[in-house]
Amino acid sequence: MFGNFFDKKKDNANEEAKEHLVIVDKISKMNLTELRDYVNNKLKSFEITEDGLRESMKKLVLPDEKTGKRYLLMDDMDSKKKKAFDLVLLVGKSKKITIETVELIQDFTFEYEELINQYDEDFKEIYSSRLKDIISHALANMHQLTEFKNKMSALGE
Repeated sequence: MFGNFFDKKKDNANEEAKEHLVIVDKISKMNLTELRDYVNNKLKSFEITEDGLRESMKKLVLPDEKTGKRYLLMDDMDSKKKKAFDLVLLVGKSKKITIETVELIQDFTFEYEELINQYDEDFKEIYSSRLKDIISHALANMHQLTEFKNKMSALGE
């Protein structure tokens, strides 16, 4: 009896690991436009998930394992910078965001602070404050979701 139960848990863990690897692989091959479509849930063949949001942010924040370079550089085209900033704002607005993803957004703002400030200065934008606001917004959404889950568990559902 217990053997079947534990085998099912092991199978579920293997399935989740396989799904995670598929997500990582697909997102690693995407450009900013495709990532934006993914976060907006416009890709019919690829549903948005918590893992997908986290991997999207990791792509922007963490250095590439092969080259050691970050995704955004100071000498990148302004349009690439703007798309990356807008993508981070979209991720922060998502209802599927997790605390890890919020931490990655914070890391993004710290890592690219100089680049963000330079862009804001050059183009009279306010991405610096918008990125800080989206972190607060994301945390508020997570708080509401946690309260909802607590209420549902108290009701027994």
